[in-house]
Amino acid sequence: MNATVTSLAYRTDLMLLTLQGSHVEERDDYLVVRTPANPTFHWGNFLLLAAPPSPGTAAAWIDTFRREFPDAAHVTLGVDGTTGAAGDPTDLAAAGLSVERSTVLTATTLHAPARPNTTATVRIAETDDDWAQAVALSEATNPGFDPAAYREFVTRRVAGFRDLQARGHGAWFGAFEDDRLRAGLGLFTDAQGLARYQTVTTHPAHRNQGLASTLVHAAARHAQAHWSTETLVIVADPTYLAIDLYRALGFTDTETQIQLQTDPV
Repeated sequence: MNATVTSLAYRTDLMLLTLQGSHVEERDDYLVVRTPANPTFHWGNFLLLAAPPSPGTAAAWIDTFRREFPDAAHVTLGVDGTTGAAGDPTDLAAAGLSVERSTVLTATTLHAPARPNTTATVRIAETDDDWAQAVALSEATNPGFDPAAYREFVTRRVAGFRDLQARGHGAWFGAFEDDRLRAGLGLFTDAQGLARYQTVTTHPAHRNQGLASTLVHAAARHAQAHWSTETLVIVADPTYLAIDLYRALGFTDTETQIQLQTDPV
């Protein structure tokens, strides 16, 4: 199944995860994705189903997940596909599975932002302090989690991004003011033409200043100049205002990604 995943979102998810050392194991009708370096990363440790659960099978899929991940405190099931089909809503609800639909957007080139930020310095993370600030930025924008557990998770995730950058598979870009990180994002690639954005984040105190659009555009220009990128991929919440920012830059809706979980991240 690994070679025939149809979802561009999951193909790029697996691309980045495997570059960071995650393991993908093939079963008859699903993949097992494991990230030993970050065991609490819900979407680094999940099953990717070849098709939506058939009616009456949602609870059985939860049992399958728990057999594959007996120590996990979460249940996460991805569904391969492009149309947003998730399975029977009544069956999913009875099993305690929530459905998250994300919009997958793509572009070959981006427009310059209509309101670019001209005061921040946009650059690639370089120092230990830059990377520490990337962790702190994620903490500042995700306050609803247990602080110690979230810090461990995000520290491991940022370390994975740093390793990807060190090995030439992309970069973490930041918008800095007086050397303080105000917004950041990752853009990573396997050098085969695709580049996937990760965690586009702006500090709550510095939103509505054009930082995110400026960063997204700058990263795209860098990718096309230095990595021979042909297709830019970004995944967004269809109900959150950031999706309009991406569309204004030239991204177009391409498909819908489905995630099923009992303990939403």
